[in-house]
Amino acid sequence: MKRKSLCIALLATTLLSGPAFAEDVTLTIESWRNDDLTLWQDKIIPAFEASHPGIKVKFTPSAPAEYNAVLNSKLDAGSAGDLITCRPFDASLALYDAGHLVDVSGLENMSNFSDVAKSAWQTDDASATFCVPMASVIHGFIFNKEAFEEVGVEVPETEAEFFAALDKFKEDGSYIPLAMGTNDQWEAATMGYNNIGPNYWKGEEGRLALIKGEQKLTDDQWVAPFATLAKWGAYMGDGYEAQTYPDSQNIFTLGRAAIYPAGSWEITGFNAQADFEMGAFKPPVQNAGDTCYISDHTDIAIGLNADSPNADAAKTFLNWVGSEEFATLYANALPGFFSLSNHNVSMEDPLAQEFVSWRGECESTIRSTYQILSRGTPNLENETWGASVAAIKGTETPEQLGQQLQEGLASWYEPQQ
Repeated sequence: MKRKSLCIALLATTLLSGPAFAEDVTLTIESWRNDDLTLWQDKIIPAFEASHPGIKVKFTPSAPAEYNAVLNSKLDAGSAGDLITCRPFDASLALYDAGHLVDVSGLENMSNFSDVAKSAWQTDDASATFCVPMASVIHGFIFNKEAFEEVGVEVPETEAEFFAALDKFKEDGSYIPLAMGTNDQWEAATMGYNNIGPNYWKGEEGRLALIKGEQKLTDDQWVAPFATLAKWGAYMGDGYEAQTYPDSQNIFTLGRAAIYPAGSWEITGFNAQADFEMGAFKPPVQNAGDTCYISDHTDIAIGLNADSPNADAAKTFLNWVGSEEFATLYANALPGFFSLSNHNVSMEDPLAQEFVSWRGECESTIRSTYQILSRGTPNLENETWGASVAAIKGTETPEQLGQQLQEGLASWYEPQQ
């Protein structure tokens, strides 16, 4: 009788104190970030498993260029992992529409994300959110602090101060004022037009108005950034037309240029390559005291495979991705990839901390072409690449470029017709 009582007591103790899962559940994560494998294995997964006994996690990335095709074939075959790393906007929306991703709006920690943070992984009407946001990248300018001190240039806050700084570097002649080329095209739009543009079209106000058809690409606020870009070419150095993206990175990290129009994703590489101290400044406003806007672009998230046999454990992991612990781990392990949660994450890297501090000073938005507006032909994102290059080279006027983009968008997008 005593033995039977002891067994019952032990069973009760096990039920009360044991893991939520009768035996270990192993979750598999699909991702394109194969360069993050060590980070997941050494930092993220051990942190999660330490506080969630009974759930094991495997990170199984594919090559970035092959990820979409590999993932789709696995999903079709029923062999995909429990957790799906999500690219922003249409690629992931297509997975949700096909029934491959689950609505995760009901997770407790989804309340830690703003509407802008969730926008890249929502249905067009925002009724469902199908991935938990992980990180964004912020646009601005990285500069060579030694060059600024040597030439006696102050960090600019307004456009007038920005061009005055460029003039001073050009006159001095020791440094190329602006390290950017137009050969690869996308930089002109990503680190040019969509970097400075939000200060003109007022971030989300203008972006959403364009989607609704309430503003047009021929409006002043959409044309003016091209006029500003038209001034950049004079400061980008000889032969910038043939200069590639890696060329620009090398020119800056070798100390030959003063300012680099940037995305925060450059931080880790620049820290490893540059032997001078760097700083960062946000896109200059037109007038002192103006509200500033930054492109805080949604980049990566994670969702639940609808066919996962381990849905409950997967939801536990996804809810943890929305926690302050994950936000701090991820953002500090990958400086320049910033948590999209509302937690106040302290950055150990000073350059990353400078970028992320702008969230407290400016209004956040995302790249204007990424949501909805690039689904048709001509593709507005790709057309903006060419238009931004044409603006810098001065081959067409800003007004002509705005008209061309508007006509292309209106040719297939009903709200703009």
